[in-house]
Amino acid sequence: MSDKDSIYSQPLGSIANFSFDEKVVQVFPDMIQRSVPGYSTIIAMTGVLAERYAQTHSHCYDLGSSLGASTLAMRQQLDQRDCKIIAVDNSAAMQQRCQQIIDQDTANTPVELVEANIQDVDIENASVVVLNFTLQFISKEERQTLLAKIYNGMLDGGILVLSEKFCFDDPHLQELNTDLHHSFKRANGYSDMEISQKRTALENVLLPETIATHQQRLKTVGFHSVDVWFQCFNFASLVAIKGQPPA
Repeated sequence: MSDKDSIYSQPLGSIANFSFDEKVVQVFPDMIQRSVPGYSTIIAMTGVLAERYAQTHSHCYDLGSSLGASTLAMRQQLDQRDCKIIAVDNSAAMQQRCQQIIDQDTANTPVELVEANIQDVDIENASVVVLNFTLQFISKEERQTLLAKIYNGMLDGGILVLSEKFCFDDPHLQELNTDLHHSFKRANGYSDMEISQKRTALENVLLPETIATHQQRLKTVGFHSVDVWFQCFNFASLVAIKGQPPA
């Protein structure tokens, strides 16, 4: 059970860049549920997609695994698939708590936790790769290289799930979706001060791009089928499929 997110509930004289430290770990489940429209649906359907595309004796990667929500969603669908899930995150606090959560889970699919930057991890024999709200924290200059490495480490018929906060080229749509997102957060109990202070903390850390930019980059590295399967306001999830599934 997580604590309620109140990190930005008091006025802060100086707002540091957002980081996945111990304070965030303690409130992360509450924070992300109250901040990301459609989060529960994206996580649940990540498991459904893994069940469809995971290949026997392959690896399923959860890159930027935080507390393992996507890992658990996959694990609960893959008991009979003889797969291994590799959950990667560079936050020691996140990984420590994630291990405790995995230890309490009753599913049988093996999970390996790796504390590292996702750019430094080799992707091998992968049939499912998940980047749920992770790429947005990687510098824009590194994103294509990372996606190319993922693509090269995937099996034919493998799937990449990429969920992100997006921005819009159209100024009206950008303003509209930002306002709707803020209304969503207010409806979930955040004050205007909390919304403003967290936005300041994230503005140099979370770097969104347009859906079209992500789609083009995925096609550039080799994915032949790329589509948006879920969107709510300025949050969406894409699937990208490599080649053809095995016969």
